[in-house]
Amino acid sequence: HPSYHYRNSIQQLELPQRKAALIVPAFETLHYRLTFPKSKAELLSMLDMGSLYTFRYHVWPKGHAPTDYAKWRTATVPYRVAWQPDFEPYVVVRRDCPKYDQRFVGFGWNKVSHIMELDAQEYELLVLPNAFMIHMPHAPSFDISKFRLSAGYRGCLQTLREEFHQDLSRRYGAAALKYLTAERSL
Repeated sequence: HPSYHYRNSIQQLELPQRKAALIVPAFETLHYRLTFPKSKAELLSMLDMGSLYTFRYHVWPKGHAPTDYAKWRTATVPYRVAWQPDFEPYVVVRRDCPKYDQRFVGFGWNKVSHIMELDAQEYELLVLPNAFMIHMPHAPSFDISKFRLSAGYRGCLQTLREEFHQDLSRRYGAAALKYLTAERSL
C-alpha cells in the first residue's frame, strides 16, 4: 500500500532529522484505462511491454531523466541523485521545506524552481526504490495552450525565471551560480 510505503521510508530514512526530498519515480500511460500495477515487478513488466513509459519520455525527457530510471529498475535501497537543469520530479518533503514560488502559476517552472530551491538549501535528492506514480492522459490544460500559443506568456515566464535566478543569487551567493550557468548553456 503506497501510504504505508511512504511512512516506512520516512521512518527508515529518519526524514524528520534530515533535509531530504524523497523522489517518487513517475511513469505515464497513453491509455485512458489502466489496471494499476500492484508491485514494482508488475510495473517493470508493463514498461517492457510498452503499456507504460517513463514520464514525459516523448516530449520532455530531461524533466525526469536525473531520476535515473535504469538504476531504479534494480534499486533496493534509496539512492541519491544530483540536481540537473529542468529537473522536476514529484517529491515527498517535510512540511517545513521551502514553499513553491508563487510567481510560477499556470504552466511552467513551478516544480523546476522548487527543486532548484531545495538543492540550493542542500536537500538530499533521494529516489525511493519501491515507490512509483502513474500519470493518466487528460485534455491539455488551458495554461499549456496559452504557453504554446502566446509569445507574451512565454516572455513573461522568461522574465520571472530571470527574477528567480537573481533572488537565488541574493539568498545563496556563489552557490547559486551553477543554476544560472546551467540555464545559459542550454
